[in-house]
Amino acid sequence: MIYWELFLAFFIPNIIGYGGGPAIIPLVEAEVVGRHGWMGAQEFAETLALGNALPGPIATKMAGYVGYDVAGVGGAIVAVFATVVPSLLLMLGALGLLYRHRHSPRVKCMSQWVRPVIALMMAWLTWSFFMEGLHGAGVLHTLLIGTASAVALLRFRAHPAFVVLGALIYGGLFLG
Repeated sequence: MIYWELFLAFFIPNIIGYGGGPAIIPLVEAEVVGRHGWMGAQEFAETLALGNALPGPIATKMAGYVGYDVAGVGGAIVAVFATVVPSLLLMLGALGLLYRHRHSPRVKCMSQWVRPVIALMMAWLTWSFFMEGLHGAGVLHTLLIGTASAVALLRFRAHPAFVVLGALIYGGLFLG
């Protein structure tokens, strides 16, 4: 039964989530944290941060980690399978359909609305992580990490992986 739940927890977000890994993360969080309770919001945020620091697609890394955490190697295989194979098949079908109707005004209009929807979903995810940080680490640590991260990213153009690594080190030293 757990394998079926894992399959659906990653299959559904990957089928309805359009825009790649970052776009489905809020949907996966709703399944993993909200619906099934396999992880807390803080653990999910840490897993996401670690997944972003590693090379490769975020969706498969998240699926592999969560699947392994929930049901071992078999769970990892099921979760990654649910993430990759259905999305690949749907994408091939959708691309063929979109290519065939690429000059249609409806298709062009639909494509223009995808980016704002993804931006809103990412904003919601950012807000929920911010609120979790306030609750878990406190205002001072959250503002310090957020400010240092913003300065590193915007002023010094540091690679996001190094910013995440720095935040993890800070959290390990001062919050762990």
